This record gives sequence, C-alpha cells and structure tokens, in this order.
Amino acid sequence: MRQIKVAIVEDEVDINQGLNHLIRLSEGFECRTYLNAEDAMKGIASHTADIVLMDINLPGMNGIDCTRILKQKYPKLQVMMCTVYEDDEKIFKAIAAGASGYILKRTEPAKLIESIRDLYNGGSPMSSQIARKVITAMQHLQETDRENYMLSAREKEVLDLLAKGFRNKDVADKLFISISTVKSHVHKIYEKLHVTSRIEAVNKMIRKADRFS
Repeated sequence: MRQIKVAIVEDEVDINQGLNHLIRLSEGFECRTYLNAEDAMKGIASHTADIVLMDINLPGMNGIDCTRILKQKYPKLQVMMCTVYEDDEKIFKAIAAGASGYILKRTEPAKLIESIRDLYNGGSPMSSQIARKVITAMQHLQETDRENYMLSAREKEVLDLLAKGFRNKDVADKLFISISTVKSHVHKIYEKLHVTSRIEAVNKMIRKADRFS
C-alpha cells in the first residue's frame, strides 16, 4: 500500500517531534517536519506531500497565509490546521485559505491519525468543537442570505446607495424615481431586515459581507 506523505509545520519543537514520532510509528505513513512556513514551502517544493499538518501561529509567515500559497501552487495538496485556536475568525480564514480540515492540538493521538487518513481519503475532518462553530456560522449565513434574497432588485439598489452615503433626494435623482418612492423602498428594507434605521440596515449587510471575506 502506498505510504501517505505527511508534512508537519509546527514551530514548538516538542510538539513537532511528538507529532513526527506519532505519525512515523503509525502504519502507512512517511513524515517530514518544518519549524516555519518558509522552510515548509521550500521543502514541499522538493519533497512532495499528500497532507500538511499546519500550525497557525508560526514565526514569520503565519500558517493561514502559508496554506493559501501552498494551495495555489499545489491544488491537490490537502492541508489540515492543527492548532490551539478555536475562535471563529481564524477558523473561517483557514478554510477560506484552502484548509480541508481543522483539529485542535489536544486531539487524542488515535483520533489525529484517523483524521489524517480521513483527509487523505477525501474527508474534511474537524474537531467536534470546530464543527459546531462551522455549523452555527453556516446557519447564520443562510439566515442572512434569506433576508438578503427577500430584497427586490430595486431595494438592493437603494440600499447600496444608502451605504455609499447618499441622501434620499440623491437616491431619487440617481434612480430617476420620486423621493416618496425612495422612502417607500427604505421602509420596506427596514421591515425585511428587521431594523429601524438606515445605519442598522447598512451595518447588517456589511457584517454579512465581512464575515466570510
């Protein structure tokens, strides 16, 4: 059976060596280790890998930026974040950068090996805590998408101009409609987005866009 080639990118020497020892003792694996992103990119260019276990908080380039570059160069390379971080921002930035898995360093050794095999076979392993955060965020995104979908094309145009700072009269002039029609659209936007002011309406749409940018 073909050996699964694993690259570890971890700056803490004890953790780096521990992961290396665990993986090398498990059947069906080859392993190389790197202490920073820059060395990892050079090493992977010379010694191809199937799976990369990537820490986030690295000296120099961080693990998320390294993941993005590696995925651009080697689209078939599978990256699994292996980190202590559980906050939403880092999770979604890592996924957006191309990570296909996200596990915590406190994961049990047997579960870690299982996750590597799962990723190699096409899965997207995540620690249960991370999976819950992803599901919650996706549910929130679906909710805001439904709200956004409820806006008509004209209402979206009005909201876009409001977001750019135009007053009702300016909006009316730009869209060739009356001020009373603009006010009617604004009122409907408030109702559909469950807000009471144009600031709230604009901020709600900005938060939606920024969450996964």
